[in-house]
Amino acid sequence: MRKATKPLYERGEYRLVYDRKRDGSLRSPFIQIVWYDREAGRNRSRSTGTQCLEDAERQLDALYSENEKGRSICHACGQTILSAEPYLLTDAIAAYIAAREDRASISAIRPRLGHIFTYLIENGLQASRCDDVDEEWVGDFREWNIEVPVEIGNGNTRERAPGTVEASVRQLAAVINFAATKKHTVHGASFSPIKPRDVSHTPTYRAPIETLGAMFRYCTNPDRQIGESKKAYAKKIKQRTELLHFLQISVSTWARPDAAHDVSTDPKRRQWDPEQRKLRLNPKGRTQTRKFRPTVPIARQMAPLLNATTGYYVNVASVRQAWEGMQSALGLPGDRESGLKLIRRSMAQLARNRMTRAEWIEGKIMLGHNRPDQSDLYGMDEPGDLPRALEVTEQIIDEIIMLAPLAFAKIDADPEAKSDSE
Repeated sequence: MRKATKPLYERGEYRLVYDRKRDGSLRSPFIQIVWYDREAGRNRSRSTGTQCLEDAERQLDALYSENEKGRSICHACGQTILSAEPYLLTDAIAAYIAAREDRASISAIRPRLGHIFTYLIENGLQASRCDDVDEEWVGDFREWNIEVPVEIGNGNTRERAPGTVEASVRQLAAVINFAATKKHTVHGASFSPIKPRDVSHTPTYRAPIETLGAMFRYCTNPDRQIGESKKAYAKKIKQRTELLHFLQISVSTWARPDAAHDVSTDPKRRQWDPEQRKLRLNPKGRTQTRKFRPTVPIARQMAPLLNATTGYYVNVASVRQAWEGMQSALGLPGDRESGLKLIRRSMAQLARNRMTRAEWIEGKIMLGHNRPDQSDLYGMDEPGDLPRALEVTEQIIDEIIMLAPLAFAKIDADPEAKSDSE
């Protein structure tokens, strides 16, 4: 019997696979959806009619939502409860707000739940049910919401406080618990909001241009200390060169640290498009998650560096050790205020201060906070067409170069294969 292959993607009992014959050859070039039909008591399958994994995933998600919304699981016996009606989180929020209209606290309730609504829309999660909201779901919301600046008028913004984020989480729990009392869901909230006094510290520090310039100077001017051996100095050069590569790609793409480390010019990964000057942060074959990796335009200062690269742009699995050395040398804030994600947060704040409210849709797409609908891109024809975000990024890079002339110069580390550590 031929060994089963790992699904390309799965959600519950629904899986994406290729239909193969006994000899391993494909019966069809198209990806198939397979699942167990509980009512019919047998396995079923459906062709997606496409070889594109992303399109196939969307079809599976749609089928899952269509078939499974009305199903709930009894926590006591583990059996499927077929009589439960599907209850969307958006419907639960609307019902909760309607029931609280006469309360004095409605003025606080609305904006708190408004962040939940925005999160659902910008991340393509409108089909989320109350039962889908668990600790992982809420964790992703917290990470998204803390990066959304608070607008304080006159185009200015400030960092969002962790307590403000948790207020939305507490309100979300109230919505789901309310739905349970109305028998719309089998159970109340399956996550625990953090008490106000216990809200974990979330970084709020953002690096100004002057600090970003100092980071690049640290990487491009590694002075040799008195008594430092040749071997130690060579290691320093390599570490700081890889850190420089991380800074360059992070500033250019606003990407999360894991996505920045994952950037490669290998044609098989289909990430770098030199003709269009666009970078797909999500390599071919990698399933998109809630932490969406968009296609972004690449600044004119960064494009030559990618063109001159073969394979990974950052040639180590993590630059954390080199980063911590820089953090200490430059006196950057501690207590997790200036971790690897500092570049992403700082670019978002610097760019938001230079963009209008209407233009900021491009910033949200750059950050992966908004999954653009290909049929409605506000005049943008293809993924990566973000002219204002690109313009602002190039402005910021020019200002960094004024402070650190070699910031975007080609400085190579010793060529090595991507390793597990520095």
